[in-house]
Amino acid sequence: MIYGADVAAFLGRPEDANLAAVADAHLPHLTNLARAYTRGNGFDSFGDPNAEIESVVMLAAARLVPNPAQLTSEDADGYSARGGFQGWTLTERLVLDNYRRKLA
Repeated sequence: MIYGADVAAFLGRPEDANLAAVADAHLPHLTNLARAYTRGNGFDSFGDPNAEIESVVMLAAARLVPNPAQLTSEDADGYSARGGFQGWTLTERLVLDNYRRKLA
């Protein structure tokens, strides 16, 4: 199971209690998204993901947590960039697809 403090440490800010609290609020939702995507495959009877799915949730949290409002930012040259969580990345989907049960 991943905790907010784990996400903060992963982002190189282990002392940031606010970041950990935001992560704690978002982790259940990301885990639920992963569970829905895999249709529950890869999760134990307590609802906890295996290590591979846990890594996917960690990487998604690392994108979501620093910018929880998912606001667009603009740099000095006028380019705008939207960071954060916009769905599973290709690499995350490759992992999740190993557990996804296809409907017949």
